[in-house]
Amino acid sequence: MQETRYLKDNIENIQRLLTIPALRNFETSNLSRLLRLSKIREYEAGEKIIQEGDNDPWLYFLLDGRIRIEKKGIEIGVFTERGEIFGEMRVIDSRSRSATVIALTEVVCLAVNTSATDRMEGQDGRDEQLDFLLLLYRIFAEFLSIRLRLTSEELIKAQKILETLK
Repeated sequence: MQETRYLKDNIENIQRLLTIPALRNFETSNLSRLLRLSKIREYEAGEKIIQEGDNDPWLYFLLDGRIRIEKKGIEIGVFTERGEIFGEMRVIDSRSRSATVIALTEVVCLAVNTSATDRMEGQDGRDEQLDFLLLLYRIFAEFLSIRLRLTSEELIKAQKILETLK
């Protein structure tokens, strides 16, 4: 893995963040705050991005490439869309990583250090920070809702197959 230093909250980097669909609703001040918590990470094909069972604080936005998510060695998904978020469950529930994420191709991610709260504090005060966190959690909720719907569809398909096999 190669990574940059923490990103600077300049207009060029903010404009880049606005190309990520999930971040388009962020205000400039919130994007600045996100940049101060973020690095760009690049992975080679076959490299692990997240290891099941680990306790790291990183949240990821896929910028380029393809990743595979697996649990106990079984593939549970492949992400290819720019802006897809992963690693959010650890941030939400503070438990260890529930799955392994592997780069299928060369992968570029925006990695957000959710434990670097000292880097998040700004001059805007606590209300601005709470607004930022609420927006981040709304993004989590939207992605989790989409994934839950897909999982429900997969469960229905699996139940139909089981009924057919009976």
